[in-house]
Amino acid sequence: MSIARLPYAELPAALVEELRASGLNPEHVFADVVRAIDEDVPTEDVTSAATISADQLGTADFVNREEGTVAGLAVAELVFRYVVGADAVVERPVADGTALAPGTTVLTVTGPVQQLLVAERTALNFLCHLSGVATDTARWVAALAGTGARVRDTRKTTPGWRLLEKYAVRCGGGVNHRGSLSDQALIKDNHVLAAGGVVAAFRAVQERYADAQPPVPIQVEVDSLEQLVEVLDAGADQVLLDNMDPDQMREAVRLTAGRATLEASGA
Repeated sequence: MSIARLPYAELPAALVEELRASGLNPEHVFADVVRAIDEDVPTEDVTSAATISADQLGTADFVNREEGTVAGLAVAELVFRYVVGADAVVERPVADGTALAPGTTVLTVTGPVQQLLVAERTALNFLCHLSGVATDTARWVAALAGTGARVRDTRKTTPGWRLLEKYAVRCGGGVNHRGSLSDQALIKDNHVLAAGGVVAAFRAVQERYADAQPPVPIQVEVDSLEQLVEVLDAGADQVLLDNMDPDQMREAVRLTAGRATLEASGA
């Protein structure tokens, strides 16, 4: 039994462009897929090779079992393209970000059964994980409907999956926080301790990147209302309220009075 291992250059141009338009790096996603298949099939699928003839064709339907929001369909298709090759027939009746009822077919693929079974689990791993992130995000977005608040993600992502998971957050209606430590300054308690105070830390970042182009956004984490007032008076326009209870957050909103964007994190 052989895996097609379709080269990146032979992927359908429309699929590559779809990944790019989604904010993903197609070459990186392709490399993730190659690693995943190499991990799962170092040599061959010994069970399928023994029980299924190489020329047997079949069709696989991916059907969700529960309500949810789908994400990762293009990645799942890429898995099948890589394993089955250019002759794979892939249909996607729905788009990423779609809210699904149980029993909805989200992807159909036709090709040699041996190769379909090789690709199946890896495709499902990408699709189920990313749909899970999108589904949880969508539930939070629904819970906050009408409040004006938005759901943001964090850097607490699966190593190597950050862009994929942040894409899934967007599919669920959320918005992305910084993608890396280089995108934005986030002054946390350890930075405050090292700098000698929350305002001192804020000023240090301002001075270090005063002439940066593009400008470096600065968010300051505070764990008390006293710190909040300090950084507001210093000119901070993004503040993260860390582990504050609802009453403290209400007071924080009152004290801020529109001078900065507030984000809540923690309990």
